Amino acid sequence: MSKWLLVDGFNLMYRCYFALPELTRADGFPTGALHGWVKGLWKLADQEKPEGTLVFFDLGGAQDRLALHPEYKAQRAEMPDALRQQIDPIKQLTRAMGLVGIEQYGVESDDVLAAQAVAFARAGHESIIVSSDKDFAQVVSDRIKIMLPPPSANPKLGWRLLDAAGVQEKFGVPPAQIADYLALIGDTSDNIPGIDGVGPKTAAKWLAEFQTLEGVIAHAAELKPDRFRAAVAAEADKLRLNLRLTTLNLSLPTIVAKKNQPQVGELLRLLESFEMRGTLAEARERYGQPELF
Repeated sequence: MSKWLLVDGFNLMYRCYFALPELTRADGFPTGALHGWVKGLWKLADQEKPEGTLVFFDLGGAQDRLALHPEYKAQRAEMPDALRQQIDPIKQLTRAMGLVGIEQYGVESDDVLAAQAVAFARAGHESIIVSSDKDFAQVVSDRIKIMLPPPSANPKLGWRLLDAAGVQEKFGVPPAQIADYLALIGDTSDNIPGIDGVGPKTAAKWLAEFQTLEGVIAHAAELKPDRFRAAVAAEADKLRLNLRLTTLNLSLPTIVAKKNQPQVGELLRLLESFEMRGTLAEARERYGQPELF
């Protein structure tokens, strides 16, 4: 059995961008996210010592969810231009570090990543998903865990590993009920509206009693607080649609992953071109000592 890091690329990219000051090259090109990206992945590799790392990037997918719900993610603010400029360099650095970048048009990278994690688990491997996206909690198992990045507001918390017990503690439901839970409370980050007024504690209580979203709908007349009975019954179809939106697609094609070797010369060239002097010095030392990675 081997261990793999599966990185939610855009999720980590945003965190690197907002966690660091607005660093720039002499010509004004932004480099803050680049610094955070390289050092963050180095830190994870040192800490977890994986067989390899797969990084999943979005290419404007979600076609299936948009067909169901045209307003899916419509509320999201446009990506800052300074971050947009760093996307291609991040991908170049990723490849040069010997990490596998995975992109697929027409589907969300969350689905591709989750399908890969489940495929690895079935093959007997361990996966650590690097993301703060709560959707991934639905695939957590004895062989799949989530590594939560340090929150931008409190970076001293550091990276935190979330297993099945941690999912239960954090959300009040086990991994198998996460999609049903999100269907009930909604997911503001994806613009999925839940039942108005139903919060995490209420949803967790209902699922503990009735097991599934369909069970909750079937027992709408028995729900407590009783003020939600009519709403759940009236919005049953919306809840079922929500569940289709919150459930990750695990049937997507996966790859037989193998560990790539870093392209040290290319990595050093890129770091020098972006004037990342401290990171360049660390790379020269690090890749001169193969046992570190």
